Amino acid sequence: MTTTTPTTEGTWQRRFGDSIMKSLSTPKVMLERGEGCQVWDVEGKRYLDFLAGIAVNALGHAHPVLVEAVSKQAATLIHVSNYFATPSQVELAERLKAISGAGEQGRVYYGNSGAEANEAAFKLLRLNKGPDGTKTRILALQSSFHGRTMGALALTGKPALREPFEPMLPGVEHIDTTIEALEHSIDDRVAGIIIEPIKGEAGVVDLPEGFLQAARELTAKHGALLILDEIQTGIGRTGTWFSFQQFGIVPDAITVAKGIAGGIPIGALVTFGDTSDLFEAGQHGSTFGGNPFATSAANAVLGEIESAGLVENARVRGEQIRAAITAIASPHVKEVRGRGLLIGVGLHEPIANEISARCLEAGLIVNAANDSSIRIAPPLIVGDSEIAEFTEIFTSVLKGLA
Repeated sequence: MTTTTPTTEGTWQRRFGDSIMKSLSTPKVMLERGEGCQVWDVEGKRYLDFLAGIAVNALGHAHPVLVEAVSKQAATLIHVSNYFATPSQVELAERLKAISGAGEQGRVYYGNSGAEANEAAFKLLRLNKGPDGTKTRILALQSSFHGRTMGALALTGKPALREPFEPMLPGVEHIDTTIEALEHSIDDRVAGIIIEPIKGEAGVVDLPEGFLQAARELTAKHGALLILDEIQTGIGRTGTWFSFQQFGIVPDAITVAKGIAGGIPIGALVTFGDTSDLFEAGQHGSTFGGNPFATSAANAVLGEIESAGLVENARVRGEQIRAAITAIASPHVKEVRGRGLLIGVGLHEPIANEISARCLEAGLIVNAANDSSIRIAPPLIVGDSEIAEFTEIFTSVLKGLA
């Protein structure tokens, strides 16, 4: 069988539609290379990447530290299965325990994605049955997103995503994102609750003030687990290693993925304290989870984030971008949300898709998280020149709207 390099938009889009499952819509652009905060399509057009693969490319594209790490590991050892340990597997677990504050009692389970990490979290919640087995209720939030595999989908608070695949796994209840709903819902029958510190897929929506603290207090009171989905908010993106570290609480577990390895697939469940004792040998596993290729990449990415001061850069640059958007004073912009380099632009009208399309045409990649929200999540390496270019394009697009 021979293949040909796509040379025109019509050619590659036709081939995509003829070959890729219909669960994915045909994209508008085919990208073929990247460097730093820039990518180029197959026609040679350059784009400023302010989405980073949906908060994945923490070091941008083709970062020399990551390139060297994966090249070296690929030439050494890629996969051995979980019948064997590898140095990078243990090193990464120790790193995750350290930066999360999980400490000596903390433990790490590896998967290959955020959805897999949340599947492990679902099982962890099921194991917290209590001594009499009556803890059978699992809570999640309305409009939340935790993944598209069946367990993660059951946790996801978006009925439109769940309905085609019902019946869902039983026992999950979705509640409003209010302290009153927490107080009404959490009792001694609750095994736990899973929460995104910022609702990314809902449009980068911040939780109400005091919400996480109330969730921690109530879950501790009733012997329920507090699990935080840090898949989009973690690994420095919100200006601390993990978003929960800004709220003065300690969860029972967190799930991590996206930026952890800069684009190499990996996910993790990190447990704290006695929660680490819930899983027993053989109760969960993954053939590819924690392989030396992915864990070496993650160690390189975490090391570079630390040595280059990128957690602080995310905080500072995030403030800079939010200030720049606010200064545009567009009548279309209702509010600017989020923390660090996870930013949501709330709009007065359902024009997010139009804005995203116009930005793409102008050479800027952002994302319409929903009809009235733009999501901005550039690489953690973003600097003054990239922010200046973003501001110029975004201003032009907003001012060009009717």
